[in-house]
Amino acid sequence: MLSPDDILSNKSQPATLGSVWNRAGTWEEKSLNKWASDRIKELLTSVGSVEFSGGKAEITEVSNCVGDAFLVTVRNKKRVGYNYELTLKVRGEWNIREEKKMVKGHIDIPEFSFGELDDLQMQVRISEEKDLSKEDKLQISQDLKMFLQPVREKLLLFEQELKDR
Repeated sequence: MLSPDDILSNKSQPATLGSVWNRAGTWEEKSLNKWASDRIKELLTSVGSVEFSGGKAEITEVSNCVGDAFLVTVRNKKRVGYNYELTLKVRGEWNIREEKKMVKGHIDIPEFSFGELDDLQMQVRISEEKDLSKEDKLQISQDLKMFLQPVREKLLLFEQELKDR
């Protein structure tokens, strides 16, 4: 147990990262899950509209955000990391054969981790639209994959904010 004198005598010690009890700076892990999940949702819903040759769409919600984010102090060095998978709800409007069509769908982003955003993948699922041809659905899916770059940019910002914590 630390006494008040132990805590005060810490001032003469070099600054260490982590908790007072971990002066040696060995191993300490702190969960950042709540902050990270909230921040990912906030960043991705701020992407705004993406325009395509035949219409435009936006991310309306991050409907699934599962994973972990953490800060680890090892040998008095700070390291951060995360591992997440996401599902984004999207809604858009396309001009198909002279007619405006409202289309909803999902973008699934399978597992991704710290430092791996260059390899970010996404799969598009379009909600069942009875009057869309296979070609229309294929075009809409290709259009929705244009969200990859703005999503990657927001996740890179998230990574930088995580490192700065």
